[in-house]
Amino acid sequence: MIFNSSKSYKLPVRYHAYFWLSYFMLNTLRWGSYFNDYVYSLKTTLLGFPIHMALCYLNILVLMPYLVYRKKYFLYIVTVLSAIFVMVVLKFNLTYLLITHNVWPEGPQTINTLTLNYTIDMMMGELYVMTFVTAIKITLDLLQEQRRVTDLEKSQLETELLFLKSQISPHFFFNTLNNIYSLSVEKSNKTPKIVLKLSELMRYMLYETKEKKQTLENEIMCIQNYLDLERIRNGERLEVNMYISGDIHDKEISPVLLLTFVENAFKHGVNKNTGNVIIDINFKVKGDFLYFVISNPMPEFTVHKDNFNKSSGIGIENVKKRLELAYNKNDYKLSFKNKKNIFVVKLAIKVT
Repeated sequence: MIFNSSKSYKLPVRYHAYFWLSYFMLNTLRWGSYFNDYVYSLKTTLLGFPIHMALCYLNILVLMPYLVYRKKYFLYIVTVLSAIFVMVVLKFNLTYLLITHNVWPEGPQTINTLTLNYTIDMMMGELYVMTFVTAIKITLDLLQEQRRVTDLEKSQLETELLFLKSQISPHFFFNTLNNIYSLSVEKSNKTPKIVLKLSELMRYMLYETKEKKQTLENEIMCIQNYLDLERIRNGERLEVNMYISGDIHDKEISPVLLLTFVENAFKHGVNKNTGNVIIDINFKVKGDFLYFVISNPMPEFTVHKDNFNKSSGIGIENVKKRLELAYNKNDYKLSFKNKKNIFVVKLAIKVT
């Protein structure tokens, strides 16, 4: 590519042909009109164009990759000027031998030998053509580099999102398997039901969360399965109030996003508290946005810590990063609040 890279953007051959054919026709018409002699213009153009093309491709395919991109600027300038001079000498002799002895009819005087004025004028003309073609090449390379960088950034974001999403399942399943182990040791009759609910969640997370977005209905069903599992595990000491309002149909959201907040509420609000615990969850769809609110009691040993809402483990930090990567800043708003020893999470997120 353009910045010290060996690979460049290659146009199909037909586009090269279109360019040179258009340039050839314009040049022939231009000088034919100037001299009022289109036959002479056609002959000189046929003779000069191979020289133009040779210089242009020599520059963009050889000299720039091997000299400019390797920062050998002085050698590049010398080589370009030398190549142009050689081509001008060749053009002068071919014109003199094959077309006319008046090789510079547009010049100030008739010449039949190579002069300094003719050489400078012809070198400037060749340099103009080379510069024009090189500018096109550099523009195409820059566009290709920009596209490559954009694709790379997109790929990196998608990879990071997949990594963050993959962190959720092990984190969640690790906690649940610990609970199943405890119940199995106690030979609790709750164990089969918990295993069944866990298998349903695993099936959803493994097969239904591969896409960038999932339906809001499926996400709520996933959360409901999780709540059923927690109800079985915690029994009568747990009270979960879940409210749904608005139209949840045909809405989409990043997979397993809301489940992280629910799991966090149980991890800190239920597992670290004794006695009865109340979890409130509210889903409200209004327009293009879902307003999600979940609240849980704070654990007793962190009641007086002001930074509880900043210390929520890998889950909350994970979901913050996922929101940053998957949504525009104006498409979501996340906030935390500690109100009378109740930890409240509020998320407004676009679900269209």
